[in-house]
Amino acid sequence: MSKKRNGLIVQTDLIGIFNGEVDANPNVFNRKSALTIEKALEIVVKQMRASGMRERTIHDYETYVFDFIRKTDIDFLLAIDADSIYDWLSQMKVKDTTKRIRLKCFCAFLGKCFNNGWLSDMFWRNITIRVDEPIKVGATEDDIFNILRQLDLTNFIELRDAAAILTMYQTGIRLATLSALEERHVDLENQILRLDGAILKNRKTILLPFDGRLQKLFEVLFEQNRIVREEKSIENNFVFISHQGKGIVNEASPKSNTIAKRLNYYKRKYGIENINPHAIRRGFARDIYNRSKGDIALVSKALGHSDFAVTTRYLHIDPEEVADKLREFR
Repeated sequence: MSKKRNGLIVQTDLIGIFNGEVDANPNVFNRKSALTIEKALEIVVKQMRASGMRERTIHDYETYVFDFIRKTDIDFLLAIDADSIYDWLSQMKVKDTTKRIRLKCFCAFLGKCFNNGWLSDMFWRNITIRVDEPIKVGATEDDIFNILRQLDLTNFIELRDAAAILTMYQTGIRLATLSALEERHVDLENQILRLDGAILKNRKTILLPFDGRLQKLFEVLFEQNRIVREEKSIENNFVFISHQGKGIVNEASPKSNTIAKRLNYYKRKYGIENINPHAIRRGFARDIYNRSKGDIALVSKALGHSDFAVTTRYLHIDPEEVADKLREFR
């Protein structure tokens, strides 16, 4: 007769189970070691698209990852190490600021590989490129209106540009959001942009007010848009369109934007140095910061930032200024 087993007594030998790494599936290591960088990128890109990531961001991932493969001659994900990344960076004939942008993108790709369980540690976190960057000053109200007063509002293109410039300055939206803005997002009656997450980098809905001056520009622009679309037999609902009735972004080259080019043209024509999409957005941020008496949370929310640290760097807030704000709570 067999003895009855006691359910409280474990018969299986588990000695040493916590010594070293144990994988329930002996083939997992083999699969990981055989995973190519290109295959990992393919999977990561599918995940990014499924989560609604912007095509421009995906394009950057693909560009820099393939550049790494080409310049280092490394094919497999587990073969990537700090030395190979430094080797890749050393081959770039670009400014350190550009290297840092590319490194940040490549490290973001590695981070997604880590999250998928393909990499066991985040060895790249200590790889840095130190750069002393000049402070990027935001556009002032004088800068904005010096250009706006020069524009011929009887000309469709300059009317469109005026509305675009004032929209960016009064709402702080990014150029990519401006390009995707549709008339349904503009609440003329209540003078507010109602932006859904689909056209925002952080994918969160936000409401941004504007004044009566921009309201009037929108009203006139919408009517002109209707006329242009009818003449060109084009159907879309974009707020900002070309003279051909199409969107202001070149589909074949997502980074080519008509408004950015026009701002550069006005910069040269009128000699106003600090006019570009980023300068206008920074100007909006600084204006809100000053008007709100240093409410960084409000500025961060308006800009769509997920981290206050990003906002403080964006504003280039001096440590003494932060200290002064903190004293108000003592």
